[in-house]
Amino acid sequence: MKKGKIKVRSLIKDILILLLLVVCIMEGIMLKVFVFSSDDGIARKSKLKQLKTVIDEYYLGEVDEEQLREYSYKGMIAGLEDPYSVYYTKEEYEDVEESSEGIFSGVGIVLTQDMETKAITVVKPMKDGPAQKAGIKAGDILTKVEGEEISSDEDLSSVVSRVKGKEGTKVTLTFSRDGKEKDYTLTRQEIKNPTVEYEMLENKVGYIKITEFDEVTVEQFDDALSQLENDGMKKLVLDLRDNPGGLLDAVVDIADRILPTGMIVYTEDKNGKKTEYEAKSAECVEQPIAVLINGNSASASEILAGAIQDYKAGTLVGTTSYGKGIVQNIFQLGDGSAVKLTIANYYTPKGRNIHKKGIDPDVEVELKESLKDEIEIKKSEDNQLQEALKVLEKE
Repeated sequence: MKKGKIKVRSLIKDILILLLLVVCIMEGIMLKVFVFSSDDGIARKSKLKQLKTVIDEYYLGEVDEEQLREYSYKGMIAGLEDPYSVYYTKEEYEDVEESSEGIFSGVGIVLTQDMETKAITVVKPMKDGPAQKAGIKAGDILTKVEGEEISSDEDLSSVVSRVKGKEGTKVTLTFSRDGKEKDYTLTRQEIKNPTVEYEMLENKVGYIKITEFDEVTVEQFDDALSQLENDGMKKLVLDLRDNPGGLLDAVVDIADRILPTGMIVYTEDKNGKKTEYEAKSAECVEQPIAVLINGNSASASEILAGAIQDYKAGTLVGTTSYGKGIVQNIFQLGDGSAVKLTIANYYTPKGRNIHKKGIDPDVEVELKESLKDEIEIKKSEDNQLQEALKVLEKE
């Protein structure tokens, strides 16, 4: 009886294999299947080792051993399907550290990545940088670096590391505008990223724009605010438009300088552990504040805007922010590489998580369509800024 069952199973197995071969022939496929059986010594190794064995034995092309290893690590993190979690090689992590310091060698361009389409778009070229001088504009889409297409699974940080390089070297970037591609060959130069711009407007209204939150930003902000206060500032416009975020510690220190004592933001990890970040300084901005935000105000920008809104310490003007209410941490690995992982949600002082929702402004106003592609907008023509000034007139 048992022998009969075995024969039937064997017959069924043979028929299935025959059917598979017939289908393959009909589809015009030439196929040879190698099976690592449970009796084969290779099967007792890890799947990665099995794959490596097959590659070494049969792959036709040349193999870059180091790249193969690095991509196996990248693949593990990509498997999380979290657009904010990334594996960095040693060289990529060095670039990330350099960028966060605010001084680097590049072409003077601020890029952002849409987390759904993965498109990498110019937020703005830096004033007097190689990109601006070449005619690159806000809204241009970066499609190639040195003629190599940007893949759909490539992280913004790795693309930026390819754009940057040694001062004096050249890089060719391809941008798409209105459906037409154009190549730009740019010479890299040292870029000292001015993350804070400020000036005194009419009627003693101070204006501070923060472009991102790097290590240098806290000192730059303190200098700007102190100078405006010394010059007799009566009101303040804080411009966070197109600010993609940055370092949590940096935004907390800046919020500490603006807000009265109290919670700025708190995070909660996968185990429910909460970490609170508070304003402890006795100093705060006592003048009326208007905060400008838009759809590109993300992450750390939203932490600051959300805290100001919750405390009613200022009025938010503009359009709904991006909506990134999660926190990443970078873990350095022993060989100089690193992994950035999403580790917690963050919440405004009133307990709001704005992830994929954004922060709605108190006064909604769209930037004029004719101004959206401009690199620099005259303040007299900036209708969002003008609305913020009207809000402050009533304070």
